[in-house]
Amino acid sequence: MPIKIPSGLPARAILDSERIFALEKPEAERQRVRPLKLVILNLMPKKIETETQLLRLISKSPLQVEVDFMKTSTHEATHVSADHLVKFYETLDAFKDNYYDGFVVTGAPVEHMPFEEVDYWEEFKTILDWASTHVFSTMYLCWGAMGALYYRYGVRKVNYLQKIFGVFPQYLQDEYCFLTNGFDEISLQPHSRLAGVNEADLAMKKQDLQVLTWGPQSGPGLVATRDFSEVFALGHWEYGKYTLAEEYERDMAKGMTNVPFPKNYFPHDDPSLEPLFSWRAHGNLLWRNWLNWVYQTTPYDLTEVPELRKEKKLGTDRSIRHLPGGPRKDDFEPFLHDGYGVIHQD
Repeated sequence: MPIKIPSGLPARAILDSERIFALEKPEAERQRVRPLKLVILNLMPKKIETETQLLRLISKSPLQVEVDFMKTSTHEATHVSADHLVKFYETLDAFKDNYYDGFVVTGAPVEHMPFEEVDYWEEFKTILDWASTHVFSTMYLCWGAMGALYYRYGVRKVNYLQKIFGVFPQYLQDEYCFLTNGFDEISLQPHSRLAGVNEADLAMKKQDLQVLTWGPQSGPGLVATRDFSEVFALGHWEYGKYTLAEEYERDMAKGMTNVPFPKNYFPHDDPSLEPLFSWRAHGNLLWRNWLNWVYQTTPYDLTEVPELRKEKKLGTDRSIRHLPGGPRKDDFEPFLHDGYGVIHQD
């Protein structure tokens, strides 16, 4: 099924060229189905690029999805035209009486800053409070995931002296999880961040949170609440093939000295060669699984969401079905130092 997007959205031309089926509002309304309602809080500077990346993933679902775009009011975007923001984006005030099946919160290039020093931190918390009563399930990405884990669960951010940059192996931690259903035992995930999360804090919250994928170099890559009402992706499965290359060129042009050459990305570590797009399948699968779970468990009447959240009846509690466990008896021990195929650890 197609995604339903605002009429005139620039991403439409790119999606059409990639044979991704997207419907604008008049076309979609002729289909007699109840679409999933999704809203995206886009905190990235390059709005159109991020819109396109996310819509690619959302489009892989066989469901019709209606997408709205949210912006902050306390931070002025400088990398996109004001006309684009006026035409396609609204602040929380326009959405506060709406209910949604899903909410996506992107990353932002502010992971090196204390949360309280980010100019829209207070607004960010207000938006998360709104989502906790108006949204069935939320997917947080990178900084959005770090911020939500800190605000909602007290999981602290850990700053790094050097950026984690490149494509890194992630080990599956629960082979029966709905979100990672179909994942290989080892998947690859792009990372581009100067911070991570405190794993001891995560362990303290194991009654509420579960680490679904983890890597020896990149740490937790995917975390979720037990009822899937919140999903936290610390890496960037949404990234396009050339996104890391563009970020590397940008950081080098800025003279940044804490950004290493992207690992496991360019063949033979030669930036003149075309990078390998090695994470696309798992990115598509994660988003398809998430949207499928939302579709199967969300109420038809979205005004029921506040009561369901209050009674903690969102979806099903996986703990009553199985004890979470990894897919390997050796707990990936042979791979911790020997690498994975052509992916080598330091």
